[in-house]
Amino acid sequence: MEASSQSKKRGFIMAQKYSQVWNLDTIFPGGSKSKEFQRYLENVASELAQFQGNLDKVQLENNADVAVWASFVNEAQEVGKKAREAGAFISCLTAQDVNDDQAKLLGGTVKQLAAKYASIMTSIDEQLLAFDERQWNEFVAQEDMKQISFNLNERRTNAEEKLPADKEKLIQSLSIDGYQAWGDMYNVIVGRMKVEIEEDGETKSLSVGQASNKLSDKNRDVRKHVFERFEKAWENESELFSNTLNHLAGYRLEMYEARGWEDVLKEPLEINRMKPETLDVMWKTITKNKQDFVDYMDRKAEILGLEKLDIYDISAPLTENVAEVSYDDAVEIIVEQFGTFSPKMAAFAQMAFDERWIEAESRDGKRPGGFCTSFPVKEESRIFMTYDGSASNVATLAHELGHAYHQHVMNDLPQLSQRYAMNVAETASTFAEMIVADATVKAAKTDEEKIQLLDDKLNRSVAFFMNIHSRFLFESRFYEERKSGLVSKERLNELMVEAQKEAYCDSLGEYSPSFWASKLHFHITGVPFYNFPYTFGYLFSIGIYAKAVDEGYAFEQKYIDLLRDTGRLEVEELAKKHLDVDLTKPEFWQAAIDFLKKDLNMFMELTKK
Repeated sequence: MEASSQSKKRGFIMAQKYSQVWNLDTIFPGGSKSKEFQRYLENVASELAQFQGNLDKVQLENNADVAVWASFVNEAQEVGKKAREAGAFISCLTAQDVNDDQAKLLGGTVKQLAAKYASIMTSIDEQLLAFDERQWNEFVAQEDMKQISFNLNERRTNAEEKLPADKEKLIQSLSIDGYQAWGDMYNVIVGRMKVEIEEDGETKSLSVGQASNKLSDKNRDVRKHVFERFEKAWENESELFSNTLNHLAGYRLEMYEARGWEDVLKEPLEINRMKPETLDVMWKTITKNKQDFVDYMDRKAEILGLEKLDIYDISAPLTENVAEVSYDDAVEIIVEQFGTFSPKMAAFAQMAFDERWIEAESRDGKRPGGFCTSFPVKEESRIFMTYDGSASNVATLAHELGHAYHQHVMNDLPQLSQRYAMNVAETASTFAEMIVADATVKAAKTDEEKIQLLDDKLNRSVAFFMNIHSRFLFESRFYEERKSGLVSKERLNELMVEAQKEAYCDSLGEYSPSFWASKLHFHITGVPFYNFPYTFGYLFSIGIYAKAVDEGYAFEQKYIDLLRDTGRLEVEELAKKHLDVDLTKPEFWQAAIDFLKKDLNMFMELTKK
């Protein structure tokens, strides 16, 4: 990875070519004080109110004219884009500055708009259910409806399993203060948190995002120190976090009970358009193969001079001689490697960097983690992360660009067909990450560099097979206990460690009891079980990547076609259509894991004494 060594020599002294601060003014100028955004919110609110009034009038007249309802569906798609645009802008504002109080207030307004839009869609779903078979066939046969027939059938089927429309609307309106607010509370607490560490003889106060980046520091004493202070910071707030988690889960469980849903996995599986058999066989196949990855971790511990890895050692570099990658070099690496597979993907990435779609600056006041959000009206995306020059950060940057490219190739589709699930969303991002990671391993000049880059790739496998599995196990067991009442912070710690020990095959020396508090995904209100889709996407992308390796440039259009179908097929159908595989059988999953084991075997061979 020549560029990384060059950036180390330069020591980040040269002027940066690419900005690490995104441009939001092309969306709405002025940030949270934008008058244009305020007017936009007022206009969307007015449109939603008028739309709901028109729906109410037609329903009161018992008008089942299929042409009228087709026009409502088209209108709903357009106003839905506007509501999503507002939500994306708020997510950017609150991420770039967790202390932006005005953005938080506007976020409340946006949540109200989202609830009103959800209410409109519930009214439409009510009519979809009311159509008799003749009317339904006539409705979906209309030209505009043909291209979204999958999505309309899906909505109709899902509506059958929910409460009557008036009760679902009540749930949506109550969720703003009775459900969404708990997620907001979590973000407020995290935004004010500081992690106090000792560095260079001084006490420094870091945001949780900055502290999190130091958990992969090349110096083990630094990692251990930051981990201990990091854990302490979350433990200090654990009483509040146990409240947010308990009440989020309690709200969901009450809603499920009212709908007659007994399985807590019903909603996340439906959201991900995925069969329970697929999820089950995926985890079983992974568990069957975990020992090889435990062997890798044992070898890594041996190289580091440790009896066992602690949880903060898993992503640690194997040598202190780790070249940092400047942001400019990361840009060049990503664009170049995307180009080896897909010129269109490389051109898109270059545009994203040139147009300043990416917020990567390391500074105080940013929320932790990374994400990609899309603006459907502008047909643009924005990427958020905190870049610190590590190889894993280069991978994260490529990962988020994969998300953005996925949306880019779908921009011309109807809005309902653009709503792909999280599991296939993670496919595009992980695929992009693999292109860059695999290329850098092949380009390594020395065994030492190759070993370090292989380690970075294998860290990802451990994360998806073990870290994510621990989250899934924890959340599954927490929900079962929550059915009987509130779960104490002490019990949450116990459940977390038990899940980590099982997922990591008890191969670590120290675990993270407070991980349930520090991991944002447990407290997100958008979707429950924000975990297994990552592992699905990772392995699904490996299967796709193996085809891309075989076919080269010839696979580019096939890949685009697959991405464009992600919002209009169930994942099993998607895999059958584009890869000719059965996801409910272990063969696909085993083949993907075997592909990854090539890296593992190379690592074990290169590190053999």
